[in-house]
Amino acid sequence: MEMAGMEANAAPNRADGQAFLNQLRATFAQMPNTIPLLLFTEKSRDDVFAQANRQVIRAFRELTDKITLHEYDLSHEKARQHNVTVSPTLVIAPDQYNIRWIGAPMGEEARTFLELLLLVGSGNSNASEQSLKVLERIDAPRHVKVFISPSCPYCPQEAVNGAKAAVARPDLISLELIDIQCRPDIAQQYAAQSVPVAYANETLIGQGAQAEEVFMSSLQKLEPQTIFIPDVDAEVVETDLTIVGGGPAGITAAIYAVRSGLKTALVEANALGGQVATTPIVENYPGFTQVGGKTLVDIMVNHALEYVQIFQGEKVIDIKPGTPHEVQTTRRKFMTKTILLATGASHRMLGVPGEKRLSGRGVSYCATCDGPLFRDKKVLMVGGGNSAVTEALHLHHMGVAVTLVHRRDTLRAQEFLVKNLKESGIPVLWNTEIKDILGEERVTSVELFNNQTNETSTMPADGVFLSIGYTPAVELASKIGLELTEEGYIARDAKHRTNIPGIYAAGDVEGGYKQIVTATGMGAEAAMTIFEDIINPYWQQ
Repeated sequence: MEMAGMEANAAPNRADGQAFLNQLRATFAQMPNTIPLLLFTEKSRDDVFAQANRQVIRAFRELTDKITLHEYDLSHEKARQHNVTVSPTLVIAPDQYNIRWIGAPMGEEARTFLELLLLVGSGNSNASEQSLKVLERIDAPRHVKVFISPSCPYCPQEAVNGAKAAVARPDLISLELIDIQCRPDIAQQYAAQSVPVAYANETLIGQGAQAEEVFMSSLQKLEPQTIFIPDVDAEVVETDLTIVGGGPAGITAAIYAVRSGLKTALVEANALGGQVATTPIVENYPGFTQVGGKTLVDIMVNHALEYVQIFQGEKVIDIKPGTPHEVQTTRRKFMTKTILLATGASHRMLGVPGEKRLSGRGVSYCATCDGPLFRDKKVLMVGGGNSAVTEALHLHHMGVAVTLVHRRDTLRAQEFLVKNLKESGIPVLWNTEIKDILGEERVTSVELFNNQTNETSTMPADGVFLSIGYTPAVELASKIGLELTEEGYIARDAKHRTNIPGIYAAGDVEGGYKQIVTATGMGAEAAMTIFEDIINPYWQQ
C-alpha cells in the first residue's frame, strides 16, 4: 500500500553527516564574499518563525565566520531604511542584492536557504547559459515575489530560480520569498493558495515549480511560459541510456543500469520522486511500516546519486528516434542508444466549471503543499481511494475542517485507513458529486449533486482538494509515435519494449497497480532488458 506526503529529510548516518558539514565548511571558506544578514522582528511577535531564523542562522554561523547577523526591532531606523514592515523579515546582503525572506527557512526551505547563502557568498548566480541570455534581455525592474511553504517539496526549485535571477541581475531584479504559513494574510491578498506561485511586478508569472529557463523567460516576458526553446544547440552528452522521469521507476532503473555498466543519465523537469514526494505517509513499503513520502524519496535519490548523473530542472522538449536517438532538453542534447520513458502520471482533473479558473485559489491537488494555509478553514476532499483518505487525515491532523466527498456509497480505501477516518470523526458525503466550484477571486462554495436523490445543494467551502486518480503523462510518447493502450497508457511488451526499437517504458505511465513497489520493480526490469538488448539488439535480428 502506498499513500503519502512530506517529512524531514532522512537523517544521514553520523559519518556521512560529518563529512557533509566538513564539505560545507570548506565551501564557505573558499567564498570571496561575506554574507551579512539583517533580521527584523517585533517584541510582540517573537513567534516560532522568528526563533527558527535565529536557530537556523546560528547553525550556519558555526560553520563559517563569513556569515554575520544583526537583529533589529521593526521600530528601528534600519527597518524604515530597508522598507521592512512585517515580522520576521530576513534581509540578505543588502549592500549587494535586494533579497528578503518573510518567514523562516524551515522544513523544505532549509535547502533553499543553503543554496541562497552559497549563491550570495560566491557572487555567482549559477544560472545556466541559456538563463543568463534571457536575463540579459531584461531592461526594466522586476520585483519578484515567490510564495512558498516549508512542507512543499516543489517550492525550493521555484525559490532558487528567483534567487538565481536576483543574484545574476542585482541592478534590476529584487526578490521576496514569502512563507504562506507565516504570513497567510499576504498569501490571501495575492490569492496564493497553492504553492509555489510566483509574481513579478504584481503579475502572475508562474504556478507550480518551473524549469529554470522557463522561469527566466516568464520573468522577462511578464507572463507565464510553459516551454523554453534554447537559442542554440546546447552541450551534447552521449549515453547508452537516457531516462526521462525521476520517480521511483526512473530512479530504480538508473541504479540498475549503471550497475550493469551502462553509461546512464536521468532527466527530470520537476522535483525528484514524482507523486511520492507529496505523499504524507507511505505504509508498508518493504523495510518500513510507515515512512514519510519525502523521506523515502530522499533515501532513493541519495542511493541513485552514488551511481548516476541526474539532470534535474531540465524539461525534455523533443525526442527524435534514430541511431542514435536524440533527446533535446531545455539545456542540452543527449545522443543515446536507448531511452526509457518513466514519465509517470499527473493528477486527474475533475472537469467541472470553476476548477481551472480557481486552481491555486482554493482548488488544490496537494494537501501536503497547500494544507497549512487552510488551517481552521472548511475544505472538501474529493475521492474515495487510499490517496484521498490519507490526504483527508493529513488535513484533519493539521487543523483543517475537512469533509470527504465520494460519488459512491463505499470507499475503495483499505480498511485500516477507513477505520482511521471514522475514528477521526471526518464527515463523509456519500453518493455525492461536485458539479461546480464557485467563487470570484477564490473558492467560496461548491454545488453538490446527490446521485441517489437527484438533489442539488450549495455548500460553503474555503477550498477543494482533489484526489481522484491520475492521468498518464504520455505527451512525449504520443509526439514520437508510440502506441498507446485503450486506457491511454504506453503500450509495451512483457519486457517493457515499445513499438519503436530502443525506446522503453516503466512505471505508472504503463498502467497497472499504482504502487511505489511495483514502479520500482518495473524500473529494475526495464533496466535489465535494456542491458541485454544493447548487448544483443533484438531489432537487428
